[in-house]
Amino acid sequence: MKQKKISGLNMIQASTRRWWPLFLGPVVAAFIIGFVWPFIQGIYLSFCQFKLIADAKPIGIGNYVRAFKDASFTHAFWYTTLYTVVSLVLINVLAFAVAYALTQNIKGSNLFRTVFFMPNLIGGIVLGHIWSMIFDGILSKFSTSIVMDSKYGFWGLVILMCWQQIGYMMIIYIAGLQAVPEDMIEAARIDGATKAQTLFKVTIPNVMPSITICMFLSLTNGFKLFDQNLALTAGQPILTQPGGTAIKTTEMLALNIFTTYNNSSANAHGTAQAKAVIFFILVAGLGLAQLAYTRKKEVQQ
Repeated sequence: MKQKKISGLNMIQASTRRWWPLFLGPVVAAFIIGFVWPFIQGIYLSFCQFKLIADAKPIGIGNYVRAFKDASFTHAFWYTTLYTVVSLVLINVLAFAVAYALTQNIKGSNLFRTVFFMPNLIGGIVLGHIWSMIFDGILSKFSTSIVMDSKYGFWGLVILMCWQQIGYMMIIYIAGLQAVPEDMIEAARIDGATKAQTLFKVTIPNVMPSITICMFLSLTNGFKLFDQNLALTAGQPILTQPGGTAIKTTEMLALNIFTTYNNSSANAHGTAQAKAVIFFILVAGLGLAQLAYTRKKEVQQ
């Protein structure tokens, strides 16, 4: 009987080795066609002047020079960085607090989970327009609107993204909290640990894998934010510097790249492509650094 099981297992393994290209091949081909080739082509185009890809003409690093000299791109970088830091902290702190509260056996917790998660189902453009009407209705009492004051635009984006993403992060934190070994919690109680001590010394260290995921999603989502930014403020208000350069004060990096690409200048497409490459390196680098740092804090259960 044992020999039959071993023989059957060997047959399955042999069949797997024979047919794996049939199943893995389409996935690899789709990845190469849909990501690897466009990415390589994008890097090449960032060194070119072009209107159409077929007419691309290499010009060296001129696009990168123009990108770094662009005051609007520099402003968008620092504005996006500030927004990402603020939203990352608020989203994760509030999402963890909500998740912790909903895992304390309160009545109606399933209903609350559904209600908190529902905003994540709304598309970014629709969400931006909804909150634009809400904010403009509130701020109209002060004879202003969200697109007329950069301070209101910043906090409007933060509130919008907190409202949309807290429910999604909450689900991840709930999964992490439910995976914390009950015997460790019980041992902490027996040792006389308070709820706060149990939370910070036992619960949070064991939830670090969820924290790693949520921080990565918050970080990358913050830097990549586009549709909500476009729908809520479209980068306005516009500030004209002494040299005549116009800067959209609430414009984030993704929207700045989009705006640059649609510019009428001859080098617009190439400069936008260079900005996109810089943008990718920035987001990928920060994301990998954050993953490496937070994974060191994870506890092996």
